[in-house]
Amino acid sequence: MDETPRPPRRKRYAGKNPRRFEEKYKELDPERFAETVGKVLESGKTPAGMHVPILVAECLEALRLAPGQTGIDATLGYGGHAQEILSRIAPGGRLIGLDVDPTEQPKTEARLRALGHGEESFVTVRSNYAAIRKVLDGLGFEAVDFIFADLGCSSMQFDDPSRGFSFKTAGPLDMRMNPGRGIPAGEWLAKVKREKLAAVLHDYSDEPLAEEIAAALAGKRLSGTRDLVAAIRAVPEVGRLDPERSELAVRRVFQAVRIAVNEEFSSLDAFLRMLPSCLKPGGRVAVLTFHSGEDRRVKWAFQQGKRDGIWAEVSDGVIVAGPEERRSNPRSTPAKLRWAVR
Repeated sequence: MDETPRPPRRKRYAGKNPRRFEEKYKELDPERFAETVGKVLESGKTPAGMHVPILVAECLEALRLAPGQTGIDATLGYGGHAQEILSRIAPGGRLIGLDVDPTEQPKTEARLRALGHGEESFVTVRSNYAAIRKVLDGLGFEAVDFIFADLGCSSMQFDDPSRGFSFKTAGPLDMRMNPGRGIPAGEWLAKVKREKLAAVLHDYSDEPLAEEIAAALAGKRLSGTRDLVAAIRAVPEVGRLDPERSELAVRRVFQAVRIAVNEEFSSLDAFLRMLPSCLKPGGRVAVLTFHSGEDRRVKWAFQQGKRDGIWAEVSDGVIVAGPEERRSNPRSTPAKLRWAVR
């Protein structure tokens, strides 16, 4: 009797193609299913569990990298920018990668180690970029040659329903970049006062219906992302909007709540204050932002620093993705790049 074990059956899912994040087993295993991942990328989408780096050539040009340099990737993420940086500072260079996400950081480190980047050229630190000065002191560096920061959430965080960042899929109302710190978004909304929430919606996402939405959401107990979407759409003023503007209101609320839960703006302000002391004279910094609140802070810090003699040179305006990149990677559309020289 043949006792050869049968190969496991192909995973089943509803419909012609997998729709749920956890069902996209080919996209989630790019090493084995490179052809599938390639097709997804060619269609202008981001494969599940991946992040396509944005404005790579422009970021590298802004940093003016050279072999032997030491620098920081303050928001390691999937490691796309880090991979390109490492190739340009070799031989003899060293990159320090910071990230607060305990889920994604080990995966990224493993990917970069597999490409041959050992401890001598690549160091990872579980840290928010607001603590950049503390990180350098802990590693024995007074200053570095370059610093790069890609702000906001990564595609891996947005696409995974279990993280609760996206309004498009059902998941817990969490939104924390580091689930081990702070409180989930649902708990934050249950505790926040109406006046505070209105200010957050206005200041963090320029929401024109901030007062009306805050009155409906503040103190409300919501357990999932779909609950929050329904509560926003139930606001009479939102309900009277056309579908496109209604969805924009939902996007703005999710963005503002996420920023508040993760204290993103206070972290960014601390990072921008520490930047000059972390760079050598002639050192360069490049920062990618994805919405107006981030960009305004970076723009003001660089311009004020130039007036005060802290920065020798700053970028003239912003650098944005070209038409081809916006077509192939729609998530690049809101990106804005600014740089400065110590």
